[in-house]
Amino acid sequence: MPQINLTELAEQSFGTSLEQLDDRRIYKLLVKLVQERSATCPLNNGKKKLYYISAEFLIGKLLINNMIDLGIYDEVKDQLTAAGHDLNKIEEFEVEPSLGNGGLGRLAACFLDSIATLGLTGDGVGLNYHYGLFRQRFVDNQQKAVPDEWLGEQDILVDDDHSYTVEFGDFAVTSKLVNIDVPGYGQSTKNRLRLFDLASVDDGLVPGSSIDFDKTEIAKNLTLFLYPDDSDEQGRLLRIYQEYFMVSNAAQLLIDEAVERGSNLHDLADYAVVQINDTHPTMVIPELIRLLTTEHGIEFDEAVTIVRSMVAYTNHTILAEALEKWPLASLQKVSPAIADIIVKLDEIAKAEHDDPRVAIIDKHDTVHMAHMDIHFGFSINGVAALHTKILEDTELHPFYEIYPEKFSNKTNGITFRRWVHGANPALASLLDDVIGTDWRSTGDLSKLANFADDKDVLERLAATKVEAKAIMRQFMALEQGVTIPSNAIIDVQVKRIHEYKRQQMLALYIIWKYLDIKNGNRPKHPVTIIFGGKAAPAYTIAQDIIHLILTLSQWIANDPDVAPYLQVVMIENYNVTAAERVIPAADISEQISLASKEASGTSNMKFMLNGALTLCTLDGANVEIAELVGDENIYTFGASSKQVEQLYADGTYNAGALYRKPGIKLLVDFITNPAFMATGNAERLQRLHDDIKGKDWFMALLDIEEYIQTKERVLADYEDQDTWMRKALINIANAGTFSSDRTISQYNDEIWHLN
Repeated sequence: MPQINLTELAEQSFGTSLEQLDDRRIYKLLVKLVQERSATCPLNNGKKKLYYISAEFLIGKLLINNMIDLGIYDEVKDQLTAAGHDLNKIEEFEVEPSLGNGGLGRLAACFLDSIATLGLTGDGVGLNYHYGLFRQRFVDNQQKAVPDEWLGEQDILVDDDHSYTVEFGDFAVTSKLVNIDVPGYGQSTKNRLRLFDLASVDDGLVPGSSIDFDKTEIAKNLTLFLYPDDSDEQGRLLRIYQEYFMVSNAAQLLIDEAVERGSNLHDLADYAVVQINDTHPTMVIPELIRLLTTEHGIEFDEAVTIVRSMVAYTNHTILAEALEKWPLASLQKVSPAIADIIVKLDEIAKAEHDDPRVAIIDKHDTVHMAHMDIHFGFSINGVAALHTKILEDTELHPFYEIYPEKFSNKTNGITFRRWVHGANPALASLLDDVIGTDWRSTGDLSKLANFADDKDVLERLAATKVEAKAIMRQFMALEQGVTIPSNAIIDVQVKRIHEYKRQQMLALYIIWKYLDIKNGNRPKHPVTIIFGGKAAPAYTIAQDIIHLILTLSQWIANDPDVAPYLQVVMIENYNVTAAERVIPAADISEQISLASKEASGTSNMKFMLNGALTLCTLDGANVEIAELVGDENIYTFGASSKQVEQLYADGTYNAGALYRKPGIKLLVDFITNPAFMATGNAERLQRLHDDIKGKDWFMALLDIEEYIQTKERVLADYEDQDTWMRKALINIANAGTFSSDRTISQYNDEIWHLN
């Protein structure tokens, strides 16, 4: 590709020098440059194509990421620096797309990057949400959800001429398609993220500052929000309409493109493979069968056989409530044709297997979406070794007995382009100097372990952490209005707010630490504990946990005895941009879910890659991290997954008995201390207190004492910085296993078999 001359481009575009351009115009210049470079990249065009269908793609800002993948980042950054401009400040003008929420969507984004980087033919397919999940605001120490209006300022969507009709029970809608280019790192080719929108969508249904809207106006609201509130019947119906709209478009696009590449549709599995990312896209199975039979004249039995050989399913959870189940009557209302096919598929499954545990439609006429995926897909994978074993041994054991050959593990991964190259350039530069640049394309960091006792390298690694903390402090001051001490230990738990992730347990530790400091035990370094994440609007206890954290933050900040030594911060509207600032700065990575409940986690991998030490239960991919780095380089605590599973099976967990232990009671009752309650919302705090004391479904009280002991050991170990940085280096050196390039290579070698 030709060399870049930003000075010349500035003159051509704006008639002035690069030095005289303001940051906003430079941003526009760079967007145009990236679009033009990306437009010259041909699409990957193998015979067989992957369609990665997902309800979420949490792609983050793309300007810097795409410049890295297009190979122009260093050149652009150097020219801007020479002209007196800061690329990080220029990036602030970019609006983050609101197309996802948590780990599921971020994983999908990493996977698209790796699919393109490996030169594989494959697109992501999803929906173009106008307001995302929501934008999180904190008012009176409580979460307030407002629309995330990102579309009006975006610069990345490219119109596509594909448009389809989607027929529901008593009406039809028309779709329109937009694309986002996904260039591959070190490749001259690209793929795309294909996002379907509703031609008749009406943004006017959403009042300015509220996420409430008329859920009955399906023909106008389908693409307004990610995961519409399904706490009522209309919300549940809207979810089904939305999911069917997504997969019908995806299936029609897949068939059209396969025919264009030469398929006669009898051989469709030679031209297309579908990866279902969690259960949201499950209806693609009956929709493909419907299209093949009604639109293309293929017999039903053959259509079933075709689909069975081209659809694969990734399971992301063992939580029963997260495995989607819909009333058959609701599916019949949304699409009678699809419901009829699901009934036929259930009949086939019951004829093959008479175990009611594996039925698609149960005795209550409820459709189990995951069961359809397993019976009528050719592959089922978990996303961490422990997760897959739990699926095989317990949660999906009846299916594993039937289809052992379908099950496999594909431990999740993250793209290093985003999480080191872009987020932590100082560390990237250090790695280049110490082990060479091959890691940028291979993801292999293992050579770094050879420098575990090299004092100079350890000092330079410590310096990269100092630089990352300075960037994070600036971000927190500007975006969150929070001043973080320069010498603070940075302790971070950032993820979706959910009881099983146990933000409430970290909050109980904060209460313990607060009381300990009040008793005169002042830490040698101040400790800043950072949270980030959203709670679903209908998830009351999760919102109560947010309120407890925010109230603790205010309480501690207003206590002059404690504030110099302990700080609690919750990032408002945590997103990829915030993650890129906070994760490189972290010293401690909080991965404290109840063992057996986290499928994998990917923030654990991002923190590890950036030199934070993991404080964790042996859950999800934490198990694999511990095996890689060794017991001396990680901090583990808590009941094992087997112990937890046994407690659930026996029904013997007794939160009340644990609560009555004096040390635990002191912490839980602090929540309803009259003075503390006067600071917060008494109803929320009382409800959370009573829930922990009486139910504690995810067993925070089971592990709290060992957690406190382990965390205090972590803080004590931090004082020996030489040993700490050696541990950090060992973690980075072993992080290559968690490259999403490795994960995608396994998917392709073992499931997709793309050309």
